[in-house]
Amino acid sequence: MAFEILKKDNYTLVKVLVEKLDTNNAHDLKAELVMVNNGGEKNIVLDMSECTYCDSSGLRAVLVANRLCEDAIGTFILNGLQPDVENLIRISMLHTVLLITKNIDEAESLLEKKETL
Repeated sequence: MAFEILKKDNYTLVKVLVEKLDTNNAHDLKAELVMVNNGGEKNIVLDMSECTYCDSSGLRAVLVANRLCEDAIGTFILNGLQPDVENLIRISMLHTVLLITKNIDEAESLLEKKETL
């Protein structure tokens, strides 16, 4: 399985369990993210700590998740970026659009702060 989905108290954690997020599996990730959102989840944390490569189709899946959470008045957090993936995000200027954290604890703290606002 390429992804793991864990329901938490105030968000759903989606873990990418493959090294490459590309045309071979990005559509599956997008489908999983849409299913999580359609299930009523408005806060999604996408953990990419095991993913060392991402192409444009992987970025599209990330952007779809961000839009779904925004539309649901929720929060999308990208977590655990490896150096090459982080460089791609920066080159694409997506770091200006996406919430990015280094680890799950940081993501949970950010969600808690947003909940109290």
